[in-house]
Amino acid sequence: MPDVLSQNEVDALLNSQGSGPDPAAEAAAQAKQAAAKEELPEDVNFYDFKRPERVSTDQMRSIEMMHDVLARKLGASLSAYLRTIVEVKMSAIEQLTYQEFLMSLPNPTCFNLLKCDPLDGSMILEINPSIVFPLLDKVLGGGYGEPLILNRELSDIEWRLISHITNETLVFLRECWKPILDIDFMVSGRESNPMLMQIVPPNEVVILVSFEIRMDKSRGLLNLCIPFPVIESKIGDFSTIQTWFQTRRTSDAALENAKLNEGVKSAPLEAVVYVGKSHITMRELLRLRPGDLILTKNNVTDPLLLTIGGRPKFWVYPGQHRHYKAARVDRETGVDDEL
Repeated sequence: MPDVLSQNEVDALLNSQGSGPDPAAEAAAQAKQAAAKEELPEDVNFYDFKRPERVSTDQMRSIEMMHDVLARKLGASLSAYLRTIVEVKMSAIEQLTYQEFLMSLPNPTCFNLLKCDPLDGSMILEINPSIVFPLLDKVLGGGYGEPLILNRELSDIEWRLISHITNETLVFLRECWKPILDIDFMVSGRESNPMLMQIVPPNEVVILVSFEIRMDKSRGLLNLCIPFPVIESKIGDFSTIQTWFQTRRTSDAALENAKLNEGVKSAPLEAVVYVGKSHITMRELLRLRPGDLILTKNNVTDPLLLTIGGRPKFWVYPGQHRHYKAARVDRETGVDDEL
């Protein structure tokens, strides 16, 4: 006769299956996994084939430094263009697959395909609808109420209006990439559905640089997608970009100081020589006529006060040089000197 389980044994078996994993067994498995990691050689690292990292940490930091300059310049440009305060700052920079990038985008959206000669391939500049429509509303004279966010594709006129902001972004994008290569960024295609733009295989690694744009009550993301095959030939140059930026900051500071000094030297200033001062009553002021004399306490041989930009600067003696009235500087004014 085969063995038959009793009802109590069946109930006990079902309860053990429904009680979930044994905590002791889980702790043992975790300890075993930690011990396995410790036994690995020092030159062996874990690698996730689903999320490969083909750009080193130093190179990612260099890319972040480059585009941080883009964020500052774009914020200043948009503020001047829209006549309101627009803040642009880098919110994230990461490596992911192209499929993950597409899945993170809203549909429809403002999707621009960028041609980047002389590099092979294309990049992507995407602006979320959450900030595109408030920007368009501000361009057309609105933007004083609640943020206008629509879930539809851009019209042809709206594409033309937003192209000004896109072109401004490309100007600053050329400048920030100049340490690596002179790239002529141009918009070669536009699309509202991001799934229709398959520029690289879905599993290809891309670098996503995200900027947050804030304007009044509106905020949204501007994303720059850089496929790794596009910059693979120049990836080694990103390792030295930090040194270039430090050198450029020093040279830029010296150049700005020289321009500032040159500009200050040519700034016009008003020079006024005061003959003297006196106190008169309102009655005397009302009775003044041409030819009347106003007496001062100054002696005719005393020096006169010369002010520069409204500030006392020198004591001078009046005179004449050729056909012009002139003043010869005698000495600088003191703290206690009075007119």
